[in-house]
Amino acid sequence: MAALELALVALVLAAVFGAYWVIRAVKPFVVNAVVGLVVILLAQALGAEVAVTPLALLAVAVAGFPGALLVILLAYAGVAFAPAVVTLPLVVPL
Repeated sequence: MAALELALVALVLAAVFGAYWVIRAVKPFVVNAVVGLVVILLAQALGAEVAVTPLALLAVAVAGFPGALLVILLAYAGVAFAPAVVTLPLVVPL
């Protein structure tokens, strides 16, 4: 029975250390994403029209503050990340 308990302790320790390494690897991306999202929301509050899409969040998570500036500049230039404008056809009843 002692071997089973030792194996379970080793398994739990391996899981804890594995979770620690995963959190340690993901933490910079989360911090970058939060900072970049705050920058984008601040730009939206100041009048910039930037669509917050998963691709924009990925760019911001990888590049941080410079990525947020790039997303804002691309949206301002109309190249990418600009909000979509949907026009509906005018239906006139006959």
